[in-house]
Amino acid sequence: MKPKVIKTNAQHETTLARIEKIFDAKPGTAQGDELELLLLLVETYEDCAYPIDLPDPIAALRFRMEQGELTPRDLIPYIGSKSKVSEVLGGRRPLSLAMIRRLVTGLGFPAEVALRETKPARREKSTRGNRPLHTASMP
Repeated sequence: MKPKVIKTNAQHETTLARIEKIFDAKPGTAQGDELELLLLLVETYEDCAYPIDLPDPIAALRFRMEQGELTPRDLIPYIGSKSKVSEVLGGRRPLSLAMIRRLVTGLGFPAEVALRETKPARREKSTRGNRPLHTASMP
């Protein structure tokens, strides 16, 4: 197989089949070099054909909390008061630049994720104010 830029799914499948055949090639050999080149071609194709978007900042922060076994209280030094942490995690308050800086430097939170626009929180429909007023009739 002559390595070339992958442009179709069929070429992708063919390249993957070749990679599987030479997967155990030793580095520095002709097959090892071919394997390395084919892996780069597949990676380039997959990055273009199947792009992965960055996550929502709040979803990523919740994931980071889960991975680090952090509680909302642990975020107070980075976000502010307990109520601010609650508002941020609830999607009612966006991350400020100061919060982002503290999260990036203190928790190693990825800046490219933190700087993304947060998806708006889903608000529950309030029935308040939609009810008719019942007033007692005057005699």
